[in-house]
Amino acid sequence: MNIMGTEVKTTATLVSLRKFHISDECGFILPEPLMDLPVYYKPWMDIGRNVTELISSHSLRLKIHNMPLLTTDLLRTHRELRLAHLALSVMTMGYVWQEGEKETVKVLPQSLSVPFCEVSQRLGLPPILTHADTVLANWKKTDPNGPFTMENLELLLSLPGGQSLRGFFLVTLLVELAAVPGLKSVIDVINGVHYNDIERVTKALDMISQSIDSMKQALKRMHEYVDPSIFYGIIRIHLSGWKDNPSMADGLVYEGVDDQPMEFSGGSAAQSSILHCFDELLGVQHEGNNGAFLKRMRDYMPPSHKQFIQEISICPSLRNFVLQQADERLTRAFEKCVAGLVDFRNCHINIVTRFITIPASRAKQLRANKQNLAEELDTISRAPTALEERGTGGSGIMTFLKTVRNETKDSSISVFTNGNQEPPVKEIEKSASELTIE
Repeated sequence: MNIMGTEVKTTATLVSLRKFHISDECGFILPEPLMDLPVYYKPWMDIGRNVTELISSHSLRLKIHNMPLLTTDLLRTHRELRLAHLALSVMTMGYVWQEGEKETVKVLPQSLSVPFCEVSQRLGLPPILTHADTVLANWKKTDPNGPFTMENLELLLSLPGGQSLRGFFLVTLLVELAAVPGLKSVIDVINGVHYNDIERVTKALDMISQSIDSMKQALKRMHEYVDPSIFYGIIRIHLSGWKDNPSMADGLVYEGVDDQPMEFSGGSAAQSSILHCFDELLGVQHEGNNGAFLKRMRDYMPPSHKQFIQEISICPSLRNFVLQQADERLTRAFEKCVAGLVDFRNCHINIVTRFITIPASRAKQLRANKQNLAEELDTISRAPTALEERGTGGSGIMTFLKTVRNETKDSSISVFTNGNQEPPVKEIEKSASELTIE
């Protein structure tokens, strides 16, 4: 390109975040979610804000049966639709799981199912609670001008689990926030590869590896803010779906929408777009049933976020670029990203071990021994037996996570294993027993 006689090298941005409705400040997080809907939707918000109390008094189902059938035509903006989806999905989970796994329902009443499916269709989301609801669009700052920190954050709507539920959703939100610099650097990598700019790609990969480490540090705060017995015994069931769940093997009929039952997976970390982006960028291949599950989870993301992942997947291969350039700093930066992703997934495995595997083992033991139970152990023993070996998304959780971790290792150019092995279960159990929950 020639501007007033001066030769300028063209380096147009090939891919931008804005095109996919991704924020420079918040990434996949919905910036400044609405806290209320137009007054016409007061019946939804009144119930949505009191779901926990209504479940506790066993009166949520009755409230929803008496709820008027409202039109969704007055929901005009994206933020209104997101808050409506959050409120309707929280009500749906409460309605289905009010009495635990033994007294589930087969039909969702039309006062809830009809508007829920309409809002879902407009957003391109499924009619069930998703990561896009509970984490990305379910937060507010206590002090609007204050920092984006645990101490200054609150949930808009909640489910049973008290402070542990707040901790679970908000720690996950902070993991999303920690990913933002890495997400922006994905764009720099793609453009750097296109323009054969080794320095640009190397710097961007360094930023991605730092971002992945920040995500890991944020994730570790689960230990600080979430009580494993409450997560296992109370929170998990209310995030569970009606696909691959023996408690609801026939799915759920959405009255007034379809006479046939529909099946949808519950909330899952696999519904977060972040790791999908990093996997596609680094060339991590997930095969077989695990790969199919991860692909299916993309249908539970806002469509523009799913499209961004697909855009990364069709860009020229970063891995091939690194191999072809044979540049030491570039290769080291790439390998550091892969190693960081393995580390992050090991951290997730350790958390799942402490929050699911160990409590599941303890619950089986308690049921077998029929002991007089202390309050904390009673919470664990009442957890749904159908979910003992599964994640809330329906996957066989530990096998799934370890396979995904191992497939991440396989994308390394020179196998990067030093320091990234997970500790044995005995060590995890020992460290878990020594951790205290504030």
